[in-house]
Amino acid sequence: MNVREGEGLISRIRQIRRSAAPTEKASATATASPDAALIRALETRVAHLEQLLEGLQDSVYRESERHSKQIAELQAQTQPGAIGAALSKDARERGL
Repeated sequence: MNVREGEGLISRIRQIRRSAAPTEKASATATASPDAALIRALETRVAHLEQLLEGLQDSVYRESERHSKQIAELQAQTQPGAIGAALSKDARERGL
């Protein structure tokens, strides 16, 4: 998954959550049942869990980007030209 796909996925998830939130709150206030307090407590708990999930997704994304950069750097260092240049520089520094 590249950067654009990850950002697009995150924005779509947030958009879906925002559009679903007002309808859920409206339906909860419309039905004044004895379990309304329990439902509100569960909604609060789910909202907290969603925030934790978003934080986890962001963390996984950042870690994935960090690993991608490290892999790209290692691939660049193992190119034949880069290895030759590093060996030549090392030989000059050691006086060989």
